[in-house]
Amino acid sequence: MKLTNYTDYSLRVLIFLALKDTDEKSTITEITDAYQISRNHLSKVIHQLGQIGMIETTRGRGGGITLAKSPDQIVVGDVVRATEEDFHIVECFNRENNTCVLTPICGLKHILNEALVAFMDVLDQYTIADLIKEPDAYRALLNIK
Repeated sequence: MKLTNYTDYSLRVLIFLALKDTDEKSTITEITDAYQISRNHLSKVIHQLGQIGMIETTRGRGGGITLAKSPDQIVVGDVVRATEEDFHIVECFNRENNTCVLTPICGLKHILNEALVAFMDVLDQYTIADLIKEPDAYRALLNIK
């Protein structure tokens, strides 16, 4: 299974914000510069993260982006579920567009579903705080002061 860049960027934004002081706001420019990714893409990610309550955004002078929750309260599995469009790892997972003739008897779909559930179960065991066990090393790589 491959996660989308959108989910990857979402996790990266949360990691970046988790490395900042609790009340210190970040900007889109800071984050795009740190990761060398498109401002356009990141704006969409930040908008959605704000809508789902993982970050808080403030516009205007003195505005910026901060985490809405403590890093140890943001579960990686929740982020993935919120940012991935679907989990159709094979055609038969999408009932609307499934044309596979094996669907009625296929044992593969059950195995793949079990694997998907296990994948998500593992992600549910970790928070953003778990991802940044060496914050100083992250800050150095991302040029966060």
